[in-house]
Amino acid sequence: MSIRHGLLALLDEGPRYGYQLRTEFEARTGATWPLNVGQVYTTLSRLERDGLVEAAGEDEEGHQFYGVTEAGRAELRAWFDTPVPRTNPPRDELAIKLAMAVTVPGVDVSAVVQGQRRHSIKALQDYTRLKGRALAGPHSSGKGARPGAAPSASNELAWLLVLDQLIFQTEAEIRWLDHCETRLAQQAELQQTRAAEPARDDAAAPAKRGRRLRA
Repeated sequence: MSIRHGLLALLDEGPRYGYQLRTEFEARTGATWPLNVGQVYTTLSRLERDGLVEAAGEDEEGHQFYGVTEAGRAELRAWFDTPVPRTNPPRDELAIKLAMAVTVPGVDVSAVVQGQRRHSIKALQDYTRLKGRALAGPHSSGKGARPGAAPSASNELAWLLVLDQLIFQTEAEIRWLDHCETRLAQQAELQQTRAAEPARDDAAAPAKRGRRLRA
């Protein structure tokens, strides 16, 4: 998730101060990735250091506003125009957990998979319910809405797109977990077959010796 570019996109619409940026960011993503004000101001400081934003005055309450520079707009356009790379995929905690589980003795990997599947199915149900509410009316879920303000059509669309991504991602995760369970069963069956082979060889050895003696 690029907080950096998300803030640039918001500032491209006009100057804002930190709390406004936090509120707008969460409104457009349904608060799926909550931000704290400290994150926002840390990112703003880096953007200012890099010449992508600049101070744009204060209001009567002392809030420091920031505006995007031409370099910041160019950075934002490049972000929109460039596909998200897949060469360095983000670390996936679940994939790392299962990779470790199958290599650490004493871990019940099937139990790990089944527990995660239950959790993922529950999450999928929650996301689907939220999508139904979002389609039924203006943010009846309440998630990401600003107090006292009706969400705009563009914000509603943004929230639906995020929900769709979460639903598709969770569906894919459940399919992957099913695949992992199949792999585990195949591996267990293969290990049983290999373990049985020496026993069959040992059982067949006396008969082979007997045939050699008779010959």
